Amino acid sequence: MKYGLEILEDGAVDFLSMGALIHRLDPGIIPFHKASECKIHVSGGEFNVAANLADCFGLKTGIATAIVDYPIGALINERVRAMGVRPFYKRFEHDGVKGPNMATVFSDRGLGARAPVVFYNRSNEAAAMLKPGDIDWGEIFSQGVRWFHSGGIFAALSETTAEAIIEGMKAAKSAGAIVSFDLNYRAKLWKISGGLERAQETLRRIVENVDVLVGNEEDLQKGLGVEGQEVEKESKLDPSAFFGMIDNVVGKFPNIKVVATTLREVHSTNNHSWSAVAWINGETHVAPTAELNVHDRVGGGDGFASGLIYSMLSGLEPAEAIKMGWAHGALLTTFPGDTTMATLEQVKAFAAGGSARIQR
Repeated sequence: MKYGLEILEDGAVDFLSMGALIHRLDPGIIPFHKASECKIHVSGGEFNVAANLADCFGLKTGIATAIVDYPIGALINERVRAMGVRPFYKRFEHDGVKGPNMATVFSDRGLGARAPVVFYNRSNEAAAMLKPGDIDWGEIFSQGVRWFHSGGIFAALSETTAEAIIEGMKAAKSAGAIVSFDLNYRAKLWKISGGLERAQETLRRIVENVDVLVGNEEDLQKGLGVEGQEVEKESKLDPSAFFGMIDNVVGKFPNIKVVATTLREVHSTNNHSWSAVAWINGETHVAPTAELNVHDRVGGGDGFASGLIYSMLSGLEPAEAIKMGWAHGALLTTFPGDTTMATLEQVKAFAAGGSARIQR
């Protein structure tokens, strides 16, 4: 019962996530209003974790989501399969004009003193149309699934997506899978989905089914309405305020056995101090602090969650697990795009205190 969790030893799928697939248009360091070309990254907070676990960590992963049968859907499907993720799709037909669509996220990288800028087009998004009954959970979980994961971005898309998450979580618990959730509170998304009150009511109902929770102080306070202690913080790398909230979190949600998050001090767009913290079954753990030269910060938190979940599924000790998450999240910021290009050997070396000296 390491971590206070009974993790299945085997299954046809090690990790299954539920969330929206998106494509992110990235003009690099050029602001969008001056851009003449963009790279296309396939992403999604929930998908990123599945992709990282498959590509870097070698696990058998899947995603339950919506796909639209048109060229953008085909592009996204190709990238999903290229990352080694098994899709469980609810398919939608595109009407040739209005959709439904695969969501678009626009995000330039910024540079130095200029911060990255993110905005969305999630109009008529297929994933927002997902509802209970659209995914055959009985068929999926009958094959054996060890871990089920979703997140607050998908929960915010519509009234039906949160209900679909809860349906999936209850099916996962019945099948013996561990359930995790990344709060990923995004005020822009919840603003058009009922605001703060609906966010908290919805996320609380979801988290009642969760074993492992990922979220920082803001996520816990705004997403769940959890009050924090008055704690003097020296910097954003100070874990005292986060740990000061844990008693309130676990008091409201005694089902939770693990709460974890990254800590990041942003000195400039490309210069971050990076750490991570976790409360694991009553014990606290803090990762080292690394100074990062950031290429693309998007997906770093998902990278952390991936390394942490891999470690838990692999039976590593908690102190090692947080370092693996911290190391993989750090490496992910050195690559373009939202998903990993790291190898397991690189993650292990960084977690063990490796450096950026050339590998010959």
